[in-house]
Amino acid sequence: MLYSMADRGFAKFAAGDAIRIAQRIKEGDKERIQYFEGDVIAIHRNGMGSTFTVRRIASNGVAVERIFPFNSPKIEGIEFVHKGDVRRAKLYYMRSRIGKAARVKELVLKHKVQEKNTAAA
Repeated sequence: MLYSMADRGFAKFAAGDAIRIAQRIKEGDKERIQYFEGDVIAIHRNGMGSTFTVRRIASNGVAVERIFPFNSPKIEGIEFVHKGDVRRAKLYYMRSRIGKAARVKELVLKHKVQEKNTAAA
């Protein structure tokens, strides 16, 4: 039986957000959880066939992109890491960026900054 992401209790996210996905991997007769952390560069909404694409920079500057189905039973959990400051729904231009230019700026919410200032006073 398939459930939506909200029914499974996963975090909501959008393009530009950094997330950590816990996925069940079967190796031989054993199962383990493998984590994949990166920036969401696209969300394709297509009903039960909806997917999202996550990109991260691995060792030696090699970029790795994975496409995850929203309704995959192999996804154990999705953790929200931080909100990205982007103006587009599809971030395919990130593929041509190298080094620091390949990072998504973190969005700092104003009300959280004000809470910290009032707590310090």
